[in-house]
Amino acid sequence: MDKISADLKGADFNKRLVWKTNEGFDVMPFYRREDLESLNFVDSFRSLFMRGDAVNSWLVRQDITVTDYSEANQKALSILSKGIDSLGFIIADPESVNELNFTSLLRGINPESTEINFISAGKAREIISLFQKISERNRFDKSLLRGTVEADPLGRLMINGTLCIPAEEGFDYLASLFRDTLQLPHYRCLQINGSNFTNAGSHSVQELAFSLSMAVEYLSQLTERGIKADEIAKKTRFSFGTGSNYFMEIARLRAVRLLWSLIAEAYKPADRSPFRMEMHCVTSKWNTTVYDAYVNMLRSQTQAMSAVLGGTDSLTVNPFDIAFRRPGEFGERIARNQQLILKNEAHFDKVADPASGSYYIEKLTSLVAENSWKLFLEIEEEGGFLASLKSGLIQSRLAGSVVRRESDISKRKEIILGTNLFPNPEEKFSAVENDLPESAGVSTGNLILEPLKLSRGSAGFEKIRMAVDNVPRRPVVFLLTIGNLVMRRARAQFSTGFFGCAGYKVLDSDGYSTVDEGIDTALKSEADIVVVCSSDEEYHLYVPLILKRLQGRSIVVVAGNPPDIEQLKSFGLENFISIKSDVLESLKYFNDCLGIRK
Repeated sequence: MDKISADLKGADFNKRLVWKTNEGFDVMPFYRREDLESLNFVDSFRSLFMRGDAVNSWLVRQDITVTDYSEANQKALSILSKGIDSLGFIIADPESVNELNFTSLLRGINPESTEINFISAGKAREIISLFQKISERNRFDKSLLRGTVEADPLGRLMINGTLCIPAEEGFDYLASLFRDTLQLPHYRCLQINGSNFTNAGSHSVQELAFSLSMAVEYLSQLTERGIKADEIAKKTRFSFGTGSNYFMEIARLRAVRLLWSLIAEAYKPADRSPFRMEMHCVTSKWNTTVYDAYVNMLRSQTQAMSAVLGGTDSLTVNPFDIAFRRPGEFGERIARNQQLILKNEAHFDKVADPASGSYYIEKLTSLVAENSWKLFLEIEEEGGFLASLKSGLIQSRLAGSVVRRESDISKRKEIILGTNLFPNPEEKFSAVENDLPESAGVSTGNLILEPLKLSRGSAGFEKIRMAVDNVPRRPVVFLLTIGNLVMRRARAQFSTGFFGCAGYKVLDSDGYSTVDEGIDTALKSEADIVVVCSSDEEYHLYVPLILKRLQGRSIVVVAGNPPDIEQLKSFGLENFISIKSDVLESLKYFNDCLGIRK
């Protein structure tokens, strides 16, 4: 600390070096062994909450949307030969569930060696019945069958704002589904879809607290219906979204196991093993982008690494193009191979809980757990998950988080590479590429609560760029670089990135020796915006001449936040851009000035 204080030369330690997280707690710039002495979970973590073996293997999962059962079967057989050992069948039409279709779907697939999961908006009991029937016909060993019929009525209620049946009947149905799966000891029928919170813009603490609260709601409702808590836990799987905050993601997946163990203690189970958390992870859609989409591969790779190091049991890596089109063979192949690289080349599967003993990650695990538990208890005090959902408490908390995150993205405090920093202004998005099916939407007349709003952090910038893509002539930004060489180059680079976020065409040069030379070139370029790039000390010399000669033919902008800004305004200058600017709001303003409104 003495050395750090000396190096800071009087600067405030907390302001300069302490990380103020979105989750609401502070993280120190370093930790030491002494910081672990109060963390009583460190020594027992692996034996209590991890898999209990000496490796860190996980299942590589890929989902298939089922519209044609025969085609889905052929695709499943194909990808099973390419490294996949967990399948997720998304049943597009629950009314199509019947023995003939399911026999076709599962033909040639061995569920003893492949995890099989079913996702459907209905017919869960029929699905499990058919799966058991087909398994018995083929004489599969039931003790080797694993997977999930991913029932989650609270999750559907949260996303849609309504259910096709009252919530109480939904819990009754779920209880019947639990009893239906008792003959399959390793098959689960309840999935806590925490990834929905991630894709709604939540931070780590919120996702964990809300997910655990949802799980406790199910525990409460199902125990009232005569099902034992350990049986419920054994049939439950948690699904979490993983974001790009690498070490935070590792820590929170470790933290949630700690918190689940506390909940287990409240039910005083004779055997704790059923409460070992079964965890699935899926890479987040929140930070996927339409522009510079290949960067999504880099994002999903670090997210996959976090999930694996955090101890996930299975993992889905979303294809890089999932935000704007139906992923094709290339996107799906890359997504599969991202996991295979981690297994077969990086050997991430060889060490159990590799984060164990790291002063930083252990402390971060503790901080995430502590703050998540605090929020979890607040929800319980409000009557639990369902009551908090109906009152709007959860939606309100998430909305506050989204507003803060969107503001940080807008001001570039949170970076989305290729979107709000280092964009490729030459890229143009074609509406033809956007072949995602339109959402059917929800009938607002049937809403019983405010639905969760799933979104993406880059959406605001993408709306601006798409509007620019749709105009006949791309706006031209001319950089009038003049004066101090160092400052003009630095501000030209900043301005290029700033207006590149909107897809404007930016014209740069080596600089101009006189104002008249720069203005003449700007006029020839028919620039819509002229950005003056110089030093603070020189702006008052150049700006009056530039304003006088341009005479409103272009929008004049100064790059920087000069101390004599009021004097520059007195000349008639209105526009400034700097690192303090709200980039998104500024670009909306310039689009409006140029008549680009859609």
